[in-house]
Amino acid sequence: MMINQDHVEVKIAELQNQTAAYVFEIQQLIAGLSIVSNANVISYFTASVNISHDAEQESLCLGNYHIRNIGNEPLTNIYFCMKLPENSPFSFSGQYVYEHFSQNLKNSASWERMNDRANKEEFWLKPLNNASLEPNETIVFPNFQLKWANSTSYAGTITGVTYCDQLKEGVPAINPINLSGSGFIQEDEHE
Repeated sequence: MMINQDHVEVKIAELQNQTAAYVFEIQQLIAGLSIVSNANVISYFTASVNISHDAEQESLCLGNYHIRNIGNEPLTNIYFCMKLPENSPFSFSGQYVYEHFSQNLKNSASWERMNDRANKEEFWLKPLNNASLEPNETIVFPNFQLKWANSTSYAGTITGVTYCDQLKEGVPAINPINLSGSGFIQEDEHE
């Protein structure tokens, strides 16, 4: 009986030593792994459209532009370009400031327009209070407006491309806003 117990204790000690060796080997393998740095972003629009059925009234699109870091590293110096079609009937407005604005105005807006205000087709915007976007975080350019008249036919696609230090080529938004419709024909009331 004593021999059997000694044999079991020896076997347990062997198994413990073997387990310790396996654990050490696994730790060495894990230490040798290099986690690949992955910078990635997804951008998308959310929008609500109010189409007027009166030729005298404007139609309206209210939207937000979302930027989400889906990578595993912070993204720095984020900015984006929202582009309206060339010669389109759409007019853009949103809450942003220009670099030369006073500091108290910059505090009330969280985005700065980086390009010339005379450009009515491209809007290059950067967040004022976000030096970086951490993994799984989202920032939003909120409540922009597109307006257009219904007196003529209209069509156009509003696109967005997000840039940062890590993604200098830019990543397009996954869902551009497409707007199109026919102008209203005034009918003679006496017919």
